[in-house]
Amino acid sequence: MRLSPAALKKRIEELEVMGRIATRTAAGPGRAGRLFLVGGALRELALGQVPKDYDFALERPEDLALLEEVFGAPSFVLGKKPIQTHRIVAGHLGLSLDVTILEGDIEADLARRDFTVNAMAFDPEEGALFDPLGGLDDVARRVLRSPREGTLREDPLRMVKALRHLAALRGFRLDPGLKAAIGAQKGLIAGVAAERIKYELDLMLAAPGVHKGIEAMEETGLLFELFPELLSLQEMDREKGFRIEAFGHTVAGFRYVNRVRRWGPFDDAETRQAAYGLLFHDLGKPATYSYDQEKGRVHFFHHERHSRDMAGRIMERLRFGAAEMKAVLGIIESHMRIFLISGGGAAEKAVRRLVYKMEGLTPSLVFLTLLDLYGNSKGKEDRSTLEVKSRCREVLDAYEEWKREPLPRIVTGFDLLALGFEEGPGLGRVLREVRERQIAGEITEKEEALRFAASRLLGLASPPP
Repeated sequence: MRLSPAALKKRIEELEVMGRIATRTAAGPGRAGRLFLVGGALRELALGQVPKDYDFALERPEDLALLEEVFGAPSFVLGKKPIQTHRIVAGHLGLSLDVTILEGDIEADLARRDFTVNAMAFDPEEGALFDPLGGLDDVARRVLRSPREGTLREDPLRMVKALRHLAALRGFRLDPGLKAAIGAQKGLIAGVAAERIKYELDLMLAAPGVHKGIEAMEETGLLFELFPELLSLQEMDREKGFRIEAFGHTVAGFRYVNRVRRWGPFDDAETRQAAYGLLFHDLGKPATYSYDQEKGRVHFFHHERHSRDMAGRIMERLRFGAAEMKAVLGIIESHMRIFLISGGGAAEKAVRRLVYKMEGLTPSLVFLTLLDLYGNSKGKEDRSTLEVKSRCREVLDAYEEWKREPLPRIVTGFDLLALGFEEGPGLGRVLREVRERQIAGEITEKEEALRFAASRLLGLASPPP
């Protein structure tokens, strides 16, 4: 149902943000020019939601100081000329505002925006709503549409933004013209800065409708422009005719993000890590495919390591931060571990060893395991899936216990350096061996650990036979 302009105006005027501006304008010197509330805030209000962020457009740059005064925070510049955004972060109010200075009139500004649902403006002084491109109608129809031809060429990142909006806005669909344009112009994404792409992907992968975004990426071909490594996975599915497709179950797994998140609970960071892990976890399968003629079975031995290495190169390309990269690569390398300890009765020691190894990555690994599981089963529950889910619950319970009383490291690198051993990769390998034996309960005392480490390091230092 379409919201009337009068009803939208009423919602805008009730906003605390607009009340602050109106109060300041009435109490002091007026503005030098007109001020407009623009963009996504109007879309969210039309959908009956409370905006989290606000965009404003100013006719005169000197009015930026008025907004800084109203919200008690300085602005800083984002982007490059000719179109720059001034951001005001009023942390004490829980608000973030983006302000642009108009180069022409408001209609020209709206015409250059990304989608019609974001191309509306409101002038609080005149009480006037500007909607020259039918954005309010498109909100009612739940459709994402470009305001004019050429908007994707002007900023190809809008292709990813469209799919991010598709994932975030419940019940929305892509206008056929926009979807066709993304398919035709997908190659332009190669010219967009990696950091900008990564930002949009982060938002999409944590959105409630992430599966819609991923599936539309596949349908338009944009997924393979961003991640050409997935093409060999898709091609393997076609050539081998797998009953459970490697690429197919990867895409299908995104349909169950909300189900798994409710089962958790999991936070946004864990959701993103698991989503990136799902996208990359089977990249190494084409390189590790083998077929056992005698047993009639397909194998992908050590595909976890190949997937990890391929994912690492992708994440470097997209400028992932070091901590996030380490987390995602860690769960990719270990994504088979819970499956391997599921079924066959009690596995308390194996669960404990897994938690001690994964530490803070345990929830993300469980999340990825369940997405992988449901992608394979198409969301169906049977004896096998229930066994894996049960083991996942045991792993999370053990993780909660570990958080309350984590197993301290029995020996550190500083201890070994103090004994006169030199820093290097050998030292790190021996420390990992000590940790594994400590987790397994084979080493319990520090002196015992030091003796073991010293014997291993002396062995490593010996010349080869």
